Amino acid sequence: MTRKRHNVIPLLSSRLTATASVALVLLIAAIAATAGIVMRNFSDAVRESVGFTVLLRSDITASQTDAVRRTLAASPGIARFEYSSAQKVLERWQLELGEEIEVLAGGNPFRPEFEVNVTAQYASVDSIEVLTTPLASIAEIEEIIPHTTVATELNATLHSLSLILVIVAAALLVISYVLISNTVRLAIYARRFDIHTMRLVGATSGFIRKPFLTSNIINGLVAGLLASVLLTGILIYCHSLEPRIVDYVTPLAYAVTVLSTIAGGIIICLIAALLATNKYLRQSYDEMFH
Repeated sequence: MTRKRHNVIPLLSSRLTATASVALVLLIAAIAATAGIVMRNFSDAVRESVGFTVLLRSDITASQTDAVRRTLAASPGIARFEYSSAQKVLERWQLELGEEIEVLAGGNPFRPEFEVNVTAQYASVDSIEVLTTPLASIAEIEEIIPHTTVATELNATLHSLSLILVIVAAALLVISYVLISNTVRLAIYARRFDIHTMRLVGATSGFIRKPFLTSNIINGLVAGLLASVLLTGILIYCHSLEPRIVDYVTPLAYAVTVLSTIAGGIIICLIAALLATNKYLRQSYDEMFH
């Protein structure tokens, strides 16, 4: 009874260590995936700050302004827009310059305008041109000023950041697989003589594999759940520091990340256990000492 107890304690300790190690690796991968989601949604939000300014004729009527507003609202590439009267534009410029702007004898030198922000898909020079070309033919619109310089610089910066993030994510994915695979292989390596003993008594390969695969599936499941709980705690903590960061993680994106973390833990542990078990099933007794 005492000997059996001494055998169970190291085995349990080994499984707990392996599960904790897998959970830590999965947590790092989940954090990287969440950072990618935040980056993606943040970049979309930043792209929607790009657009163009629609300057209206100074003598435009209220009904004509409403007609232009309806045209802008009907465009699928426009995320939002804001109307400013000539007086409001004048006040804004005075506030920005910090001084009074002299009003000419003919009246307010500024014209009413719409400040337009496009959707993330249209935040490029060519796409903005596609949107502004039909608007330029409207008689009530005097001029359209596209923010092409901002769009070009913003897209270049976001493209570089996205490329770096993809490289880091790919590296973390490879590292995660290697670390988890090695953890599982070490756990099975410690029981390689048990595999040999079962072969000697006539157990089939499928019978020998089954407990190893089952235990590692459970380990992957528990590790994935543990990593998901820790990820949730990190997100809650981040929300307490900066609520806007977590706003970029939608419920759907969070659910996909959690399910992917759990599924990834199960699949990687299963594959690693299958490969390691097959390796020791093929080895002779002498080869197990190498």
